[in-house]
Amino acid sequence: MGLHRGTLRAMKKLHSALLAFLCVASFSVAAQWIWVDKDGRKVFSDRPPPADIADKSILKQPLLAKAVSTSPAAAMAGVDVPAGAASAASAAKPALAKTSGKDAGLEAKKKEAEAQEAAKKKAEDEKNKLAKADNCDRARKGKATLDSGIRIQSTNDKGEREFMSDTGRAAEGQRLSEILKDCA
Repeated sequence: MGLHRGTLRAMKKLHSALLAFLCVASFSVAAQWIWVDKDGRKVFSDRPPPADIADKSILKQPLLAKAVSTSPAAAMAGVDVPAGAASAASAAKPALAKTSGKDAGLEAKKKEAEAQEAAKKKAEDEKNKLAKADNCDRARKGKATLDSGIRIQSTNDKGEREFMSDTGRAAEGQRLSEILKDCA
C-alpha cells in the first residue's frame, strides 16, 4: 500500500522548507569581516584580518568570532583564548615575518631534480650520438665492400656457406645508401 497523496504533498513541502532553510543558513555561515587597514581603507573579507591590525580597527566580524577568538599560537595548540587575551598576546609578540609563499627546500630539490634530468638527457643524447656515428661507420665500410665487387658470403641456418646474389647485393646497397643519407 502506497503513501497517501496528502502525505506526499506534506513531505514535498517539508523538503522545500528544509532546502530553503539550508540555503539561508549557508549565507549566514559566509562570515564577513570588515576592518580599516594601515592606509585608512576599508577591507572586506571572509577571512580574519592580519595580526598587525589592531582590535579597534576591526569594524565588523562574524558572531562566532566575537564569542571566542583564538591567538595564532593557541590556534596551533588547539586552545581557545578569550578575545581580550588574544589581542594582548598578539600585541606582546612581534608580528610574524612575511614569507614569499615558496619553500626554499622544495625549490632546491626541484632545481636539483631538473639538473639531474638535464644531465641524464645529455648523457642519453651523447650515447645516441656515438651509436649513430658507429652505425654510419659500419654503413660506409659495408658500402665500400659492396662497391669493391668482391663476392660476399654468409652462413645459412644449416651452417652452409652462401654467396650473395646480384639482387641481394643491389638491395643491400640501397639499404646502406639510405643509412648514409642520414649520416651527412
